[in-house]
Amino acid sequence: MTIVLNPVLVTGAAGFIGMHVAERLLDRGEVVVGVDNFNAYYDPALKEARAARLEGREGFTMVRADISEHEQMRDLVRDTGTRRIVHLAAQAGVRYSIDNPFAYERSNLAGHLSILEAARHSGVTHLVYASSSSVYGDRPLDGAGFREDDPTVSPVSLYAATKRSCELLSQSYAKLYGFPQSGLRFFTVYGPWGRPDMAYFSFTEKIMRGEPIEVYGEGKMARDFTYIDDIVDGVVGVLDAPPERGGHEVYNIGDSSPVGLMEMIATLEHHLGREAVKVMRPMQPGDVTATYADISKLNALTGYAPQVPLKDGLDRFVEWWQSCSLDTHRRPGADPATEKRAQS
Repeated sequence: MTIVLNPVLVTGAAGFIGMHVAERLLDRGEVVVGVDNFNAYYDPALKEARAARLEGREGFTMVRADISEHEQMRDLVRDTGTRRIVHLAAQAGVRYSIDNPFAYERSNLAGHLSILEAARHSGVTHLVYASSSSVYGDRPLDGAGFREDDPTVSPVSLYAATKRSCELLSQSYAKLYGFPQSGLRFFTVYGPWGRPDMAYFSFTEKIMRGEPIEVYGEGKMARDFTYIDDIVDGVVGVLDAPPERGGHEVYNIGDSSPVGLMEMIATLEHHLGREAVKVMRPMQPGDVTATYADISKLNALTGYAPQVPLKDGLDRFVEWWQSCSLDTHRRPGADPATEKRAQS
């Protein structure tokens, strides 16, 4: 395997956001090295299909590795002369963390520390990493978006706790070792090539099979759904605008337009041309009532302004989903274990 020196390293490159970020970087002429362990949290066939899109492009190399293997990550960053890292690899999912806590300890905590150590020993000039809106805890919509300086001391899931821990680790490493870091608190990302454990994807699968969907929180929850292209705009914009040496900044990256769960379902039904059979359920442990991003800080830095409303984004997702066939990848939602973990 030959890797051109000074690439951008993208961890989680076979993941949903990682693939799209890598494609955008390649589009603008960057050399990209992707890292992914292709785990089976959801159907690896989808990850393989994403990787195949990237591996067919000039300037891209995929490294199949676990980010928690710190010596391997240190050697990869050092040997390639990497100076910028977009660290997106993590164990996702709120509910999955309840039964599988050590997956989060390894991927999110040990994995993040591994990337920090690799960065500090290799002269990295900017580390951009994924955090989550879940760090804000459970709070109702009160007419104002969640701000980066709001309290983040009451996580309601292990997943949220690990993401807040990663922010604190990065803050300490930036202070101690000087390399600039930017954390991105993602708000409910959706779109083509998305994760099948998310509600919009799982609901699509079930509605088209004529199966009932479970609507948690009695349908009273709201989410700041953010289309993938808008997310990528923010990620790349932040990558190009590092803090000063020793600086650590955290940015919300969302749509700033929360939508009720029932409205999302109605929009999805419209695009699919079918009505869902809905089974109302109470809130599940680890869920939050609402998310709502105040994006003024990111806008001031990069001009970030989401362009794709939910109705258009779901239309694009449904078009992609309907174009999928067994010749391109298996329908990941068909895995019963994946269905059980579906987020709402």
